[in-house]
Amino acid sequence: MGLRRPSAARRPPLPGADPGETAAGEARIGNWALALWVVLLTVVVVVLDALTGNDLPLVPLTVVLPALASVFCTVRQTAAVAVWVTLVVVGSRIASAGPFWDVVFLIGFTALASALGVVACAARIRHAVEVARLRSAVVALQRQILRPLPITTRQVCAHGLYEPMEEDRFVGGDIYEVVQSPHGTRVIIGDVQGKGLPAIGAGFAALGAFREAAVREPDLTAVADAVEDAVVRHNVFSAETGETERFVTALLLGFDGGDRVQAVNCGHLPPRLLHDGTAAVVTLHRTSVPLGMADLSSEARAAEWLGFPPGAALMVFTDGVTEARDATGVFYPFDERLGEWVGRGPEQVLDALQADLQRFSGGVRRDDVAVLVLSRPTDGEHAATKCGSAAVSGSAKHRPHCS
Repeated sequence: MGLRRPSAARRPPLPGADPGETAAGEARIGNWALALWVVLLTVVVVVLDALTGNDLPLVPLTVVLPALASVFCTVRQTAAVAVWVTLVVVGSRIASAGPFWDVVFLIGFTALASALGVVACAARIRHAVEVARLRSAVVALQRQILRPLPITTRQVCAHGLYEPMEEDRFVGGDIYEVVQSPHGTRVIIGDVQGKGLPAIGAGFAALGAFREAAVREPDLTAVADAVEDAVVRHNVFSAETGETERFVTALLLGFDGGDRVQAVNCGHLPPRLLHDGTAAVVTLHRTSVPLGMADLSSEARAAEWLGFPPGAALMVFTDGVTEARDATGVFYPFDERLGEWVGRGPEQVLDALQADLQRFSGGVRRDDVAVLVLSRPTDGEHAATKCGSAAVSGSAKHRPHCS
């Protein structure tokens, strides 16, 4: 509807202002473009009104302009359109010399309709700001609880991608954590059933239990049992408050610096091993029920060992990746695309995945996306001292983020 000059396209936000709240109150059309369209439409209506005569007055139709402006414009712009329309109607009716009370009624109706357009614009912007504030608060809370990536320990260099869906009613509960413990590095990635704030609450309960148990428990299965107990306790509390009980699919990994990784799978997606130019699905033989559902199974959770050769990287992820769809409903071909990026470093793989998901889904996300690429230096040194040297299949470098 008109382009602004780059210098006037958007004012910089005030310090401390939320970008979402600022964008909610901004105009979607520039002042000059708005003025041009309003004048052109007014001229068209006035000319048609003159051609039809008094039998079919068309100037009153301009009252729709403030209503249209309220959808795209700021309150100030909408008020300017309302004043313009009122002046046009008053001038045309006075010039027409019609019956006095008809003129008065038409002017009053125009003024009322224009005022309602301004009120509607103010209400729209206020609602948009409230939604943006709520969305920003939820996402900020999630990002504060989930530690920034990358995370480095003595055994692992964890790069990752995390994109919350950022909708006020569809914020998911994807979780991840990397903890250095006396027993090696423990990693968890999980997905809470459902969406919304209750799902985030269940995810936070699982995270808190994992952070404590990962340091305390020598066995990875005991860590999984501790997280199970936390999810069960959260469900009991949720039931008492009338909320829905939830389960958490999760994959727990234990790294001790050797050529194998210990895994406890609680109903989660299998990881991918990136090594020697290939991306292979890691088959898990001891998959148990999701966290929070242990009472439904008679089998105890069991750990198994996965191969983790030097120079390899292990990718773990949530179903926000594998269940992404395009406009026709086709699922994202994750393994096919991943095989094309194996020779790149962890950061490059994640960048390519993020961009490709965006293109494939057309920018429409139906769930959170959480991905971790776990690697270690090829020479066997601690990741905390040389995290930047590991690359997928050892053929690429990435920017180090050691701490």
